[in-house]
Amino acid sequence: MDAWWPVTDVLAHLAGRWRVERSVRDLASGDEGEFAGVTVFGPLEGGGLLHEESGDFTWQGVTRPATRTLRFLPGGVPGTADVRFADGRPFHDLDLRSGRHVAGHPCAADLYRGEFTVRDADHWRSVWRVGGPAKDLVLVTGYTREG
Repeated sequence: MDAWWPVTDVLAHLAGRWRVERSVRDLASGDEGEFAGVTVFGPLEGGGLLHEESGDFTWQGVTRPATRTLRFLPGGVPGTADVRFADGRPFHDLDLRSGRHVAGHPCAADLYRGEFTVRDADHWRSVWRVGGPAKDLVLVTGYTREG
């Protein structure tokens, strides 16, 4: 997809509730899984958004509840975000002013490379490629605005 939808203020754009569908593929083993649920971007005291994801993750035929919490803080440039783990550790930056952003995150010896694209006001996606000695994964997540 070559035409992206520019977002002038990522925090304002993400605020609210999104339906989430994620595929997870282990390139080493060939195993595949999927996550289905919701992400709510709610106000965070002091500014920014609290990202709370919940749903069901199915891996190797077993479905379990799964959750994830991130903090989306105002970035160093207006309209951008500084994404952090729930405990405050840095994760990646996010700048969707062009409608597309590529970010990286080193995790031990593995490297996470994320590509974020916005299709329109109600649809965006992330594709994470995780490579290294411990992991060889591709995670594709589609977000659709609810309400």
